[in-house]
Amino acid sequence: MKTLQVDLGARSYPIYIGQALLGESKLIAPYVKGQQVLVVTNKTVAKPYLEKALSAFADYQTAHVILPDGEEYKNLEVLNQIFDTLLKRHFDRQTTLVALGGGVVGDMAGFAAAAYQRGVPFIQIPTTLLAQVDSSVGGKTGVNHALGKNMIGAFHQPNCVVIDINTLQTLDDRQLSAGLAEVIKYGLINDLGFFEWLENHATDLLARDSQSLSYAIAQSCQDKATLVAEDERENGRRALLNLGHTFGHAIETGMGYGQVLHGEGVAIGMVLAAQMSAQLGWINQTDVSRVMALIEKMNLPTDLPKQMTAEKMLGFMQVDKKVRQGKIRLVLLEKLGKAVITDNYEPKVLNDTLKG
Repeated sequence: MKTLQVDLGARSYPIYIGQALLGESKLIAPYVKGQQVLVVTNKTVAKPYLEKALSAFADYQTAHVILPDGEEYKNLEVLNQIFDTLLKRHFDRQTTLVALGGGVVGDMAGFAAAAYQRGVPFIQIPTTLLAQVDSSVGGKTGVNHALGKNMIGAFHQPNCVVIDINTLQTLDDRQLSAGLAEVIKYGLINDLGFFEWLENHATDLLARDSQSLSYAIAQSCQDKATLVAEDERENGRRALLNLGHTFGHAIETGMGYGQVLHGEGVAIGMVLAAQMSAQLGWINQTDVSRVMALIEKMNLPTDLPKQMTAEKMLGFMQVDKKVRQGKIRLVLLEKLGKAVITDNYEPKVLNDTLKG
């Protein structure tokens, strides 16, 4: 087992990465506050993993909520199912919520924990690669709105993150690839050596080689933990983690939540960011080709859906947390392995990029 630390002073917490960690009560129990535990999961994850996860909390008063599975259910209406259970069971403000699932479950359980009685503790047990390398770390929680993704939420850090890589063996191929998009992101924004490692180990990752997956997860979590510790509330450098996301969120919203997976949207967004960076003269076409080649190698899309015209993309990109005074701030590549946050570009360059 590998242990990393998210350094946030009194609110610091560990990330545990290993195999067969799901029911390890000795590992998880120290992060439970009070005697009441609510496990939040979804229909897909419940069947193989809920019973095992609940066994870690055998000494507590437990309940669980099984949400529908899919990005289209990440909304306020479904969120109320968590609050309904908490209130009906008379769970108090010492309750610990446990997020058992992918990014949607983690975001919703975390948001419920942030809001219930103005804040209760929670634990992240991510079961998808995307959640393990990204959404479970850093304290971003929330739900979607029909007009914009993740526009309703709160920062609420977990007490710990427990990553059992064995759960990836039951993850479908499309979801595995979607998670690898977020892994590629870390190499592009600040870790060229990791990007090069990914170029050489793509086949191993797709084959679910445990050693390769463990390394990629640990490296991704370390890169994210460093940025979160430096800039918890995304007022500065943490926004680098949004490489590809402003484009990707627009695609997800415009196509209808669940039609394009988050990682697929990010993959297309990273290609667009690379192409726009090349138009600005910051990177060359060889760099763009390397980005596209790795994304394609991970079985991810690289082209905008035909329905997402430049006009439609721009409309959704305006509804984004990174917009300041009407300007769309983007994360672009100053060079391969170094990203920057900027709104210093001519609108025509963005428009031309979206038009292809």
